Amino acid sequence: MNNKVDVTWAGNMSFEADVNGFKIMLDADEKVGGENKGPRPKPLTLASLGGCTAMDVISILKKMRIEPAYFNIEVTGELTEDHPKYYHKIHLTYIFRGEGLELEKLQKAVDLSQERYCGVNALLKHGAEITNSIVIE
Repeated sequence: MNNKVDVTWAGNMSFEADVNGFKIMLDADEKVGGENKGPRPKPLTLASLGGCTAMDVISILKKMRIEPAYFNIEVTGELTEDHPKYYHKIHLTYIFRGEGLELEKLQKAVDLSQERYCGVNALLKHGAEITNSIVIE
């Protein structure tokens, strides 16, 4: 399966990405000539990782007949100092709320996502140290 994304210049430092028919405006920081019309590309990488693993975890938990009342992933990335700047450390904090949530089942779902199913994680782990933690509120 192949994917195609079109990224079209929209003037100055802005670009419009067409992803599966959805339009996403990208822009640079105002300090480098951007106009703050959209997110920066690197943080979208973190969003892609969070979305990929979140979908895996929910899918796996549903198969276990577990549905949290609330689920969120905080994804933080540490950029290198030198160019090309990339995330060399990424940490995901999986936050769950709900009744009867068992840490070992949540951990199993997270591990399966990180080690087997999440393609974005598989791609990024070649260039970054990726760690995670689980919080049950």
